[in-house]
This record gives sequence, C-alpha cells and structure tokens, in this order.
Amino acid sequence: KILHENHLVFSPLFEATAHVFISQEHPLAGQSSISPDMLGPYPFLAFEQGTYNSFYFSEEPLSTLTRKKIIHVSDRATLFNLLIGLNGYTICSGILNSDLNGNQIISVPLETDETMLIGWIAHEKSSLTTTAREYLDELKKLITQDGYELL
Repeated sequence: KILHENHLVFSPLFEATAHVFISQEHPLAGQSSISPDMLGPYPFLAFEQGTYNSFYFSEEPLSTLTRKKIIHVSDRATLFNLLIGLNGYTICSGILNSDLNGNQIISVPLETDETMLIGWIAHEKSSLTTTAREYLDELKKLITQDGYELL
C-alpha cells in the first residue's frame, strides 16, 4: 500500500532462504543448520533504519517472533560488533561478503520455510542512470555466482 501510494515500484531480483548471521566463535557456529528454538538464549539484533520503523519495514524474516532478548541497532558495523561481542544473532538472506564484513561473521541456514524476496525500489516515473544500470548488472552477476536464480 505504501509503495503504491508513493508511486514506487518494487523490482524483484531473487528469492533467498533465511539464514542466521553469527560470530564464528558463537556456540552454534558448528551447526549445519539452526532451528529458531536453538536461538532462544541469545540476543536477537534487529537492524532498523529510518523514521517510520515498524514490523512492516523489518529487514529480517520472522521479525514477529517473540524473543527474550532484542537489541535494536541502526548501524551495520555496530550490529556486527554486537554479533561478535554478545554472541548475538540476526536473521537475513545468507549473503555475506567477506571483503566488506571480514571473516568473523558466518551464515548458517535457519530451519524454516520462510524466504526473502530481494529486490530494489524506484519511483515509477524514474529511469535508471548508466551507473545504476551498471551496478544492477554487476549485482546480478554476483547473485548468479552465489548460485541464486534471478527472477
């Protein structure tokens, strides 16, 4: 509804399965997959940005689950530092770039049927600049290299 009211168009790129981002030192780091119940003792780190945050704008799948410990952060570097320092976790696409984030954070599949539809948003009357088209082309190459199928 908000996209429509603001004349915005969502363009899907790919669908990803839910993963847990944790520190490589986290007690669950050796698991081949993690169930939501296994995460209970650890703090959940929710990434929020912007003024109008609500669960409608959450980046994380399963954002409506009840959790004992939640820390809201608005900075990705802080989120990653807390993942390491507090044995916290967040739930996301599973796509992790070690060039940007180093090797201390790992991605482990989450045992759920939830998926994420990843894409981009633009105004319906806008056209992409040459740089934006080149960026999307490069992004699509990386997505397919990671084994995802473009939509």
